[in-house]
Amino acid sequence: MPDNNFFLVQYGTASRPNQLGLEESDMLLPLQRAAATHDKPLQLDWLLSDHPDAPRAADLLRALQGNVQMAVDKTTITPQAPVGRQEIWAAGVTYKRSEEARELESNNSTIYSRVYNATRPELFFKAMGYDALGMGQPVGIRFDARWSVPEPELVVVMNAHMEVVGFTIGNDMSSRDIEGENPLYLPQAKVYEASCALGPRIWLQPGRTTWPEAKIEMEIERAGKVVFGGETSTAAIHRPLAELIEYLGRCKRFPYGAMLFTGTGIVPPDDFGLAEGDQVRIRIDPIGELVNTVRVVGKRIQETTKA
Repeated sequence: MPDNNFFLVQYGTASRPNQLGLEESDMLLPLQRAAATHDKPLQLDWLLSDHPDAPRAADLLRALQGNVQMAVDKTTITPQAPVGRQEIWAAGVTYKRSEEARELESNNSTIYSRVYNATRPELFFKAMGYDALGMGQPVGIRFDARWSVPEPELVVVMNAHMEVVGFTIGNDMSSRDIEGENPLYLPQAKVYEASCALGPRIWLQPGRTTWPEAKIEMEIERAGKVVFGGETSTAAIHRPLAELIEYLGRCKRFPYGAMLFTGTGIVPPDDFGLAEGDQVRIRIDPIGELVNTVRVVGKRIQETTKA
């Protein structure tokens, strides 16, 4: 693992709508594949893929540093979610706080307590890469949900060989009342328009097999005032990193790599729910901050039904 912090940044410019760059010491260096490959911009999909020329985790930093171009002015770029064609999955009930909250919302069904202590972890599909939102883009709460919350999470970025490439920040937007009514409604509570946000960049930690020491913080602002704040750390994650990755890749291939939300240890009180216009700010050092404003999604369906 590197001594210095390196980051992958996905962004757009006036001439190139989709560009990947290597960030080090506040410099952003565009990544370009070698002349033998026709000077194509280096894409995240190729970098994480099972293509025979794509670097493995052990060689990743060396490969990236050999393909950098002149630094760009960061004031001229448009940041994007650091994801491409990857599938985005999520692990549930990995923190004790999450297990307790899920049990309360499901009227003490015991299924969450059982999975918290079980050998097999809870894993579920969250989104495709093209569904994910980036820094500054509005995240969604369902129009038919009464109790929606953000879930701030560390997200593992893996290549097609299920090797850790790095980590980013994720917001797993969730409808607690829908999942609480019946756990079989989890896909509707978790997988909907604008329910997944990632960013602002990928902290490169190639080949890592244990959790990094990181504090996770979240603040929610409403009308300019902080209405909720909380923090946790990766030390509170109940399961080993290698265990979650092994189960995710046990019986499934990810030819373009995958991203895995690792659960939340920050849960707002039961009398709190998101409202349109709220601003969600999630911070994990050294990755940075992921900031998104909340909007209501699905209104067009409601209006069509009424008509």
